[in-house]
Amino acid sequence: MKYAVPVTSGGVSSHFGHCEQFAIIDIDENSKKITKSQMVTPPPHEPGVFPAWLAQQGVNVIISGGMGARAQMLFQQNKISVVTGSMEINPEKAVLSHVSGSLEAGNNQCNESEPGHEHKCSN
Repeated sequence: MKYAVPVTSGGVSSHFGHCEQFAIIDIDENSKKITKSQMVTPPPHEPGVFPAWLAQQGVNVIISGGMGARAQMLFQQNKISVVTGSMEINPEKAVLSHVSGSLEAGNNQCNESEPGHEHKCSN
């Protein structure tokens, strides 16, 4: 399994479209341990770019603090499962918690209906 976690200021991003980097983390499905972890800089953000780019990286699951409905749909079209509302700050801990079934998830931190929240990028 390969996970992607959007990272801003060293922690899980509350809005994946505004992240600085992605932590790409490989998990051995049998041992449920990290076999590889790397930070990668994504291409310039445009609607639909991150889902296609992460699919090319072989990502199966994305964990984010927040993500809009359209972006979630684009990830799912690229066969990437979406987990939103991550309360974990450390990307590797978020992945390990998800693998073990103990990831604490709050509300999706991307509230599209919030006054003044614009979604020009569809994310």
